[in-house]
Amino acid sequence: MTLRAFIMNRASTGGVLAVLAAAAVSAQVVRTVEVVTVATRALARTRTLPGEFLPYDSVPLHAKVTGFVNRIDVDRGSVVRRGQVLLTIDAPELVAQRAEAEAKLAAVRSQQVEAQAKLAAAQNTYDGLKTASATKGAVAENELVQAQKALDAIRASVETLDAQSRAARASLDAQRELQSYLRLTAPFDGVITERNVSPGALVGPQAGAGAPPLLKLENVRRLRLVVAVPEADVSGIARGTHVAFTVPAYPSIPFHGRLARSAGSIDPKTRTMAVEIDVMNTDGRLAPGMYPEVKWTTQTPGSTLTVPRTAVVVTTERVFVIRVRNGRAEWVDVKRGGSDKDTVEVFGGLKPGDEVVLRGSDEIRNGASVSVRRPAS
Repeated sequence: MTLRAFIMNRASTGGVLAVLAAAAVSAQVVRTVEVVTVATRALARTRTLPGEFLPYDSVPLHAKVTGFVNRIDVDRGSVVRRGQVLLTIDAPELVAQRAEAEAKLAAVRSQQVEAQAKLAAAQNTYDGLKTASATKGAVAENELVQAQKALDAIRASVETLDAQSRAARASLDAQRELQSYLRLTAPFDGVITERNVSPGALVGPQAGAGAPPLLKLENVRRLRLVVAVPEADVSGIARGTHVAFTVPAYPSIPFHGRLARSAGSIDPKTRTMAVEIDVMNTDGRLAPGMYPEVKWTTQTPGSTLTVPRTAVVVTTERVFVIRVRNGRAEWVDVKRGGSDKDTVEVFGGLKPGDEVVLRGSDEIRNGASVSVRRPAS
């Protein structure tokens, strides 16, 4: 009588023997498994990362001089061009200071004309005396010395007036510069996104840096898409790469931008690197403050071991694949790396060419006998 027949014969006498009989039968069942070969290749993976739109240029416009708002030519949403006048300020004291500077410059220039005439006359007198002194006894030596000193004094006066003229001119230029601050102009093409002042309001630099700006101008025809890329994916940062993204406002419309710049440094708090994607927004559908979803594709720098996702078994105690060797199942602990749609990168005691079970399960016990079926090529 065989062992199996003996156990089955005794199984009717007790539940324990029945269980042992079932286990013995199961132990002799050889499971057929489908296997795949561990491959090496460069792995490309795509993940979705959140981003944020910022204006390409943004500037708060404050008053540089104290005065009263006279006129505002724009409002929130106004599209403006570079150099366009946005707001005008009245400051009568600046007008008076400029008029005073102009008067001082005119007075100095008048004195310069008079001094130049005196210098010319003194020069002629000195030249005549010097010519006459060539004839012995015609001119006393003392007269020539006095003419020389008078000429030097007038020349020094002219130089002093020249310096005063330059100072007066600089003062006038400064007043003109201050007066130019009475007109706020657009430093670049853009859209007014904030207006925080009305005509008649007193404005000026005394409000401080924390005060709200009179106006805020943003360039929204070109946007910066800022994405925080995890440390593990920074190898995918390549300037000039075209990146796809979507926005909640237009979920069915694909958008693209060009990767333009990166921070070049990992944030120690978030372990991410900030990158910026330039996005042209000529049609105005996108706006600063939107939170798009960016399709970030990264390719491993070299070849790596990969297996199908289904081959990796994850339990509460370990992560492993089941390698088949000499007709036996062998659990091999691995660590998972990056992944793409159907493949995952693994690190552990595997090598290229090893055969692993395609659909791993902890029901295939370590050391169990298995029959191999390879997929049709």
